[in-house]
Amino acid sequence: MVRVIADQFTALFGTDPVVHGLVGGLVIAGLNLLGASLVFVWRDPSERAMDGALGFAAGVMLAAAFTSLIIPGIETYSNGNPIPVLVGVALGAVFLDRSDVLVPHAHYLLSGRRRTDAANPSDDLPVDDERLAGVVLFILAITLHNVPEGLAVGVGFGSGDLSTAIPLMFAIGIQNIPEGLAVSVAAINAGLDRRFYAVFAGIRSGIVEIPLAVFGAYAVLTVSTLLPYAMGFAAGAMLFVIMDEIVPETHLKGHERVATLGTIFGAIVMLYLDISLG
Repeated sequence: MVRVIADQFTALFGTDPVVHGLVGGLVIAGLNLLGASLVFVWRDPSERAMDGALGFAAGVMLAAAFTSLIIPGIETYSNGNPIPVLVGVALGAVFLDRSDVLVPHAHYLLSGRRRTDAANPSDDLPVDDERLAGVVLFILAITLHNVPEGLAVGVGFGSGDLSTAIPLMFAIGIQNIPEGLAVSVAAINAGLDRRFYAVFAGIRSGIVEIPLAVFGAYAVLTVSTLLPYAMGFAAGAMLFVIMDEIVPETHLKGHERVATLGTIFGAIVMLYLDISLG
């Protein structure tokens, strides 16, 4: 199956990995927009449903970090040497950790519950309107946390291995759907217009993935020695988002079991994609 899909992909988009990265970025950003637009038909998703959906997204990202980034990075692109990939994992986690000092945790902006290591909206942004500050900060936080997703897709296509890159693109695209929905729900809960922000929030939060996917593909294509480090960086950043943001958020409202089952189901879906397509 993977040969057929890869042949169709190259027939449509050629063989340039940078073009492939652009296509991958457009796909995952489009699915983010699709998720944001779900508020048109699913106008008031329950907290239980949102926790299950975000748990599913976490499961997909968790499996993808290992099957599409860490393992191939070590086995295929580091000749079995784990050090470059593990260095990248550490750098990705540190990058997200330091970035969260400047931009508040999405956790706070979604739930309203402040963590001691989150930035302070009233102190850190010159915006007087508290509600507007919250929306601005939410967009910044989600944009930041989409960085590893766009980079991961670009790095995957930059490697030239479509059997890894295409399942990774589908995995991140699938998990972008509940993430995009969460962006829209948060914007609506802030009291802003449903129709406008369902579109605006989805585009704004997902559009950063397009240039990052192109950059990731170009960077590893130009400097091939960066590939295992870049794969590890993307994986480390994704793992940080899962453990620092998604899991705590989905376990705060009494729906831990639903979120856990969603995570397991998401991991199953990604593993199936990885095996059946790759």
